[in-house]
Parts: sequence; C-alpha cells; structure tokens
Amino acid sequence: MKLTLTEFVSLDGVSQGPGSPEEDTTDGFTQGGWFVPHMDEAFIEQAAQWLGEADGLLLGRRTYEAFARDWPQITDPDDPFTELMNSLPKYVASQTLREGTWDPTTILSGDVAARVADLKARPGRELQIHGSARLAASLLGEGLIDELRLVVAPVVLGHGRRLFPEGGAPAGLRLSNATSTPGGLAILVYERTGDAFYATYTGVSDVS
Repeated sequence: MKLTLTEFVSLDGVSQGPGSPEEDTTDGFTQGGWFVPHMDEAFIEQAAQWLGEADGLLLGRRTYEAFARDWPQITDPDDPFTELMNSLPKYVASQTLREGTWDPTTILSGDVAARVADLKARPGRELQIHGSARLAASLLGEGLIDELRLVVAPVVLGHGRRLFPEGGAPAGLRLSNATSTPGGLAILVYERTGDAFYATYTGVSDVS
C-alpha cells in the first residue's frame, strides 16, 4: 500500500488543534480552531476524494482517541466521510494503548516503523495518516511516507506544535500538484524523492 499523509498546517507550519479550541490545548495552546474558518466545498470535495482511496487509516494515539470519540457520534447520512471513517481498518501507533474502542482497530506497538513497513507491503491502495503530526514526522524520517498532502490555511499563529519540528530528519520532496480553494486554502501535494539534496548557486543557468 501507498502511505500518504494529510495534514492541516498554518503558514508558519503549526499543525496543532486545527479543528476546535478544545481539540488540543497541550503546552498552553489557546488558538485551536484556526483551520475551520477557511473550509469550503472545494476542500470538502478534495478531502472526500482522498478518503475514497483509503484501504486503512494509520493514526497516533492522541488523534485516534479523538477520532474514536467523535466519529461514531456523527449520524448525518449525507456526511461524505462518516461511513468510511467508521468502517475502515484503523492502525494505531502506541506503546501504551492496549485495546481499541473504534472497530476495527489494530494496535501497533514495539518497532512501529517496522510494523508500518509490513503494512505497506500488503496489497491495497492507500494507508492514510490524518493529523498525527508526531507519528508523521517520525515516519517521514524513516523514509516510509510516499506522499504528503499539505492543506495550508492563510493564518500565522506564532506558536504551537509544528509538523516539522527542529531537529527532524531531512527529506527530499517533489511538488506533484498545487491548487487553491475559494476559502483561501493552498493544497500542496508532494512526493517523497529520497534524501534532501543540496547545491551551490553559481548563476542563472543553474535554475533555467
């Protein structure tokens, strides 16, 4: 399976608490809900299309517990995400969680990178990470994420947990698609190309 990441980020790279003020207040974060004002139908359609490619969800413990609490309570038959979110296999990377409450759930403990590599070797379409920024950063460093789908909101937060923290492993990426929505979201899709690469600028011919 192809491992993809869908992440909401601010212009200054914050990924913490996009959905509501109460979503994630760790470390005193008080600006939750910053993504919601920019959601629009174009984004909803794109997100539903992405989810339709999933054969499984890979989540960190914090994101899993929030999703397991909220998604089973959504009963709107017209919601484009609910049926798939509730029915897809869920894989949770955690060293402390012993069992899941949102069926079907499998706990991945021990060497999580190796467990994820085993999942990727299975036949199927996409294994998708949604949110779970700490997990995503670690798996990107391991070279396991194939595609990053960054949805960038037009807001600068100034503080909060970032998707790519200081000290993370370098990675090379290639922009494969870039679109924007009427609500001002920039949707940037990157493919992992391997290690980051470097060069020295010597003239215009380098970039022509």
